[in-house]
Order: sequence, then C-alpha cells, then structure tokens
Amino acid sequence: MGTSSVKKLYYSIGEVSRFTELEPHVLRYWETEFPRLKPQKNKAGNRTYRIKDIQMILQIKKLLYDDKYTIEGAKQRLASGAEGDSNQLRIQFSGGQPKRAIESIQDDLRDILSILDSWNQ
Repeated sequence: MGTSSVKKLYYSIGEVSRFTELEPHVLRYWETEFPRLKPQKNKAGNRTYRIKDIQMILQIKKLLYDDKYTIEGAKQRLASGAEGDSNQLRIQFSGGQPKRAIESIQDDLRDILSILDSWNQ
C-alpha cells in the first residue's frame, strides 16, 4: 500500500493555508469571529485542523469572497444554516439552473481533489 492512499486525520495551519489559499493570520482571525471554527491544538500548542474544520473554512471563504457577505452577514448565514446535519449539502436552485450549479460543484470538487493529490506526491 503506497503512501498516497493514506488519509491524514489532522492538518497543520500551513497545510490548510496552502489548500485554502488563505494566509495563516486570516485563519487565526476567523477563529475569533466564527464560533463554529475551533481547530484543536496539539501538545505543542499548534493548531490541528480536521476535515470538518477545512470544510467550514471553505464555506466561510465562499460566503465572504464569492458571495460578498460581510463578517456579520456570514455569521448570520452560517447560524441560519446550522440546523440539521452539518455534513449535508443544501443547494437552492434559482432560475431553473440546476445543471449549471451541479457542474460548478463538480468543478470545485475536482479542484479540491487535485490539491489533495498534490499533497500526497
């Protein structure tokens, strides 16, 4: 079994920074603003991010950078979407464009897989 099939349970702030294309200081700041973003710390005091933390970061990034929410608006949006299973993806289609929305999601997932694959090489 090669090392490329091994999935990590925890990622450092540097790895998450490269993956999300966000500076470490931005990640640390978001921890102070978004209560649901709380990476654990190891014995040395370094942040250890799990997949769910990275998913939350990507969701916050989308709200702030793509959807142009303010910090307060993003907090409210996350709070309103907090009910139910946090791992469930909710998609609202407006204007009858579900195919385009699904293709966009597929493109985003391919990009994420590409980044993860580059880490394992």
